[in-house]
Amino acid sequence: MKNATLFLLAILTVTLSSCELVEGIFKAGVWTGLLLVAVVLGLIIWLISRGRKD
Repeated sequence: MKNATLFLLAILTVTLSSCELVEGIFKAGVWTGLLLVAVVLGLIIWLISRGRKD
């Protein structure tokens, strides 16, 4: 198991540069943030529209 982990780490080190890795992390963070903002705005709009009907 230790050899497999070491082999995988070596392959990732050779194939991915640090810039690509950081870019991937930030890209995932941007999409997660945008999704979270959209959900929160949708919830706020839904709550406001629900309150006005009463």
